[in-house]
Amino acid sequence: ILIIHFGTTHDDTRALTIDAINAKMKEAFPGIEVREAWTSRIILKKLKERGVERLNPTQALIQLHEQGYTHILIQSTNIIEGTEMKELRREVEGLSLNFKDIRVGNPLLYAPEDYTVVVKAITEAMNQADRGGQKLLVGHGTPDPATASYAMFDYMLKAEGHPEYHVGTVEGYPEYEDALRLLKNGKSKTLTLAPLMFVAGDHANNDMAGDDDDSWKSQFEASKNFDSVKTQIAGLGEIDAIQQLYVAHTKAAMDAQ
Repeated sequence: ILIIHFGTTHDDTRALTIDAINAKMKEAFPGIEVREAWTSRIILKKLKERGVERLNPTQALIQLHEQGYTHILIQSTNIIEGTEMKELRREVEGLSLNFKDIRVGNPLLYAPEDYTVVVKAITEAMNQADRGGQKLLVGHGTPDPATASYAMFDYMLKAEGHPEYHVGTVEGYPEYEDALRLLKNGKSKTLTLAPLMFVAGDHANNDMAGDDDDSWKSQFEASKNFDSVKTQIAGLGEIDAIQQLYVAHTKAAMDAQ
């Protein structure tokens, strides 16, 4: 099993998310080799400057081939079937002839039942920490048509009985202005921002919760529409139910005929 992560330069969130899901996979599949690879070239470059080496997916697959592995199951911790996921599938396809069987598990939000599981997991986790006010989940976003997944998640949050929850993305749709329009119509003037991302890295700490004027937190405060704007900095990968869903996707790919 090769687990593919976008990666992060933040050691604290890495331990709680990436390292945690790697350990969960090893526990779920005893006797099977479990390895990881990271996709972000920028993050890999920064880590290399610190003296930390991580393989990208192509390097990891070439290494597995050279070491005699013939059956590979790839599970990504991507959230949606966006640009990153499609690029990974292309990368795997280019090396598929090196193996007898190579499969790719689905990202977190794929089938409608995945959305239901994630809605329950996120709302329970956030409500434990803060039951009041409106909540905005901030995703990465994608230029791909799959950005519609975020709007679907917003819809399902409300359909499952959570009208106080909304979704926005840093690089896609819904954008900041779309989220602000929804939030202004809400009854509560208390707002909590949280990442809809596997790790709470640069996007969560800077784009969402940073102190500069361009961060979402600062923009919401400057809009004067809210009495308070708080943040919950925790990646989705910290939630046990989310980890279990990735394990379930891996099992489904493994069992598929």
